[in-house]
Amino acid sequence: MFTGKQLAEIKISSLPRVGEKRAKLFRKIGIYNLFDLLYYLPKRYEDRRFKETLQPGETAAVMGRIEAVEEVKLRRNLTLLRVAVHGKMGNVTALWFNQPFMKRSLRKGLTIAVAGKVERNLSGYEMTVTDYETGSLRNPVHVGRIAPVYGTTENLGQRSLRRLMYLSVVSYAQKVKDLVSPQLSRELKLVPLSQAIKDIHFPSDETALSKARERLVCEELLFFEIGLSGVQRLIRREGTAHKPKSSLAEDFLDLLFFPLTAAQQRAMAEIRGDLSSAKRMYRLLQGDVGCGKTVVALYALLFVVAAGFQGVLMAPTEVLAEQHYLGMSGLVTGLGVQLDLLTGSMGKKEREHCLRSLQSGKTDVIIGTHALLEEEVAFANLGLAVIDEQHRFGVKQRDLLLSKAAAPDVLIMTATPIPRSLTLTVYGDLDLSVIDELPPGRKEVKTYFMPSSQKERVYRFVKQELKAGRQAYVVCPLIDESDHLDVEAAVLRYEELLRDFPEFNVALLHGRLKIEEKERVMNAFRKGDIDLLVATSVIEVGIDVPNATVIIIEGAERFGLAQLHQLRGRVGRGRHESCCVLIGNPQTEEARERFKILVQNRDGFQVAEKDLALRGPGELLGTRQHGYSDFRVVDIFQDMPYLLKIKNIAKRIGQPDDELWEEIRFRFPSLIHGLKI
Repeated sequence: MFTGKQLAEIKISSLPRVGEKRAKLFRKIGIYNLFDLLYYLPKRYEDRRFKETLQPGETAAVMGRIEAVEEVKLRRNLTLLRVAVHGKMGNVTALWFNQPFMKRSLRKGLTIAVAGKVERNLSGYEMTVTDYETGSLRNPVHVGRIAPVYGTTENLGQRSLRRLMYLSVVSYAQKVKDLVSPQLSRELKLVPLSQAIKDIHFPSDETALSKARERLVCEELLFFEIGLSGVQRLIRREGTAHKPKSSLAEDFLDLLFFPLTAAQQRAMAEIRGDLSSAKRMYRLLQGDVGCGKTVVALYALLFVVAAGFQGVLMAPTEVLAEQHYLGMSGLVTGLGVQLDLLTGSMGKKEREHCLRSLQSGKTDVIIGTHALLEEEVAFANLGLAVIDEQHRFGVKQRDLLLSKAAAPDVLIMTATPIPRSLTLTVYGDLDLSVIDELPPGRKEVKTYFMPSSQKERVYRFVKQELKAGRQAYVVCPLIDESDHLDVEAAVLRYEELLRDFPEFNVALLHGRLKIEEKERVMNAFRKGDIDLLVATSVIEVGIDVPNATVIIIEGAERFGLAQLHQLRGRVGRGRHESCCVLIGNPQTEEARERFKILVQNRDGFQVAEKDLALRGPGELLGTRQHGYSDFRVVDIFQDMPYLLKIKNIAKRIGQPDDELWEEIRFRFPSLIHGLKI
């Protein structure tokens, strides 16, 4: 009997009729081994069971004996193969267009099954063939059953993939080891694993298919939840109880020039409780754009500094890291705290000075990008790691940072609202703090969509705002012109707006600028020296300019819904009315729906729920960065009822035996990778 891990040791190239050349095609669709093949599920199914009566316009499958084969040349480069088939349904003429090679394999007297669309004319029923099968048809693969339809790639045909799948299922389904106990299978009323593997690919009927999927979903969720419990046990292992030796964190709060919201205070209390405990903190701080997560994170960092430890904040981009550094530096002025910045574009001398200061313990809090992950970055006494926008980092990158101390407390921040249904699964190993209210006085940002043809009208409004003393953003998706994407390039747009807005100061900001230039531009924009800032999506998060009241997003159909919501959050931060204008020419229904959602919804969590329904969980958060991205069967949106039931069962099971644990580690590498931290 084979476990999943053992099936994965059988390479796809070793299977009959595959070989190394065809194996390359299978790898293109993510099939590297036998486990990948057996769990490569159909994207849909077609009912090709035989019918004895036919209806014009329907798709049907029939079986009979070939009475005649005729090839007709309709015109140059177009041939028609007409095959007369007689069976229980009567006579049908099967048609193949431009497939003259089929004539060699079809002969009078041969039993054949064909599937396709049925039409009727004066000479009787005709069927344009989409698939066929010949032979005894005692065990049909392509026709005469509910047929699976798989995702394929160029030069890897549906028929050859389906045939290989059938042979593999017949050969190995009975040999796959069932690691779910018989008692639990009875409790959940699950069919055996071997039957589920067979029926998920080649079901006898709809009931068999439904039961097969239920079995595989429950098994996958069970393994995931048991693994998640293991991660929780490990990351909650003994940590450090931070006991502040000064009132630094509270002094910081006293110096704030704005009141904290109740949600911020609640989050701080939860974090303070974790940091004071001897158990390791592993917490997700979630909140909408502009809710004040940074202040909460800075409070946590200062709490561990007061206890004699260092803190680190890692951000996904230099612009965001710089924003955090500048913003936090301003908030801790006079508190005697040393904050440093470390990014990849720093000069060698500056970098070496920063590393020495960090290693000696002189640096209290360091803020940076992926540059923090490099081997020479060493801490004197790291107590807390804050990771901003974790969905932009891979799991391995996160773990590299956390490996720089024995068991640092962890706070993960995200301004990308994640629906509760996803949070339970994707971040199931984290405690959750939600900041669900905005600071008092924040203005609602009105959102509009305008087609590109009305762009001039939009920019007339922008001029009015600038004349009134306000500032504005113009966001473009690209830095340079592209032959492939019909969007406004930021550099070109900047040059155009320089000409169109001669009486105003126009500046350009994008990721390729040097850190000094980016800092100069942003400081000038904050001070009001720049009226109109043309930028790429580098301004998506972390930039706070209260006097900016308009954001124009050109080529808006090129952005995802979450990204559009983040960009919208750049305005509405002051006392003036603000607006976001989406300019574009959406060509698809999904793009139009994204605009509609954004125009109608202000709350980020509502936007996220609708984004989940629109795109599905895989696209919403990206892949290979969360444990749940390893799911092969489960659809979080569809299978939530199973999740809640299985979660309770997994808790009851507790610590798995070695064999099951090994299988869980194999099935969920992204999740279990966290066990190394």
